[in-house]
Amino acid sequence: MATTRTPAKKSPAPQAGPVPAPDTLEARYRAVCGRVARAAGASGRAGSDVIVVAVTKTADPEQIRSLLQLGHRDFGENRAQQLIQHAAIVEEFLSRQKIHAGTRRISAEAAAETLFAASSRAVLRPINALPGGPDGVRWHMIGHLQRNKARKVIEFVRLTHSVDSLRLAEELQQIALRKDHVIEVLLQVNCSGEASKFGCPMPAAIPLAEQIQSMINVRLRGLMTMAPYGDNPEDSRPVFARCRELFEEMSSMGFGEESPFNILSMGMSGDFEVAISEGANIVRVGTALFGDRVDGLREADEAAEED
Repeated sequence: MATTRTPAKKSPAPQAGPVPAPDTLEARYRAVCGRVARAAGASGRAGSDVIVVAVTKTADPEQIRSLLQLGHRDFGENRAQQLIQHAAIVEEFLSRQKIHAGTRRISAEAAAETLFAASSRAVLRPINALPGGPDGVRWHMIGHLQRNKARKVIEFVRLTHSVDSLRLAEELQQIALRKDHVIEVLLQVNCSGEASKFGCPMPAAIPLAEQIQSMINVRLRGLMTMAPYGDNPEDSRPVFARCRELFEEMSSMGFGEESPFNILSMGMSGDFEVAISEGANIVRVGTALFGDRVDGLREADEAAEED
């Protein structure tokens, strides 16, 4: 399992300047792969140390199928109903693939050629108590999760990024206890201090994490945060740095002795390179892959629960 690493030098993440977005999904996918690899290399890591969660909020079913054919296996949603719908699309597509000779599944060799498949093996391999779904697909709940909807999505979700209260953690514990399995989560921390952001306040993070760590069926794997939205990616750096420092402090306190505490989920389409330079090993990318929504909603909305 790769762990986050503080870069030796706090140099700005590589920025090539504005360029036209590639015309096809495959081209955008390859472009994101390249950007991840360059940002990881600049911070002393390999591109395979970083998982990209493809946020499917703005994606249509054909785009999701195309990413599956390219070997991508980590997908994220911020809304419970949309996650359930998209998970059904994926399951149906993979089931059909198995019916047809020669297209049963993407070969191991083809999957190994993609950056994301490699990163899936490198970063999340120890998360084996709850393996991925069909053909290794893993769904990530990245948005605010309401307690009354937790039961509906938890059977589809590999990792919940957005636990930010004791009440939600206790609800997940009850669900997991009834199902007799372990639910793996990240603690969402509001490192920007914005009132509009979900996440527990930074001073409350360690006490809340200690309470979660005492739960038998909820396993705390790391932290997640969101930076303010802006035009300059470098404006996100102080927020990401604060989250990394908290992550390192918690690691030094013994979090992770019972189970790995090694996931730092930070960064979206507009700032994921800065997040990687500050130690992120999961980034959540939507518009850089799928484009903006027709109705003009920004990717900022990806991490907000709207139901």
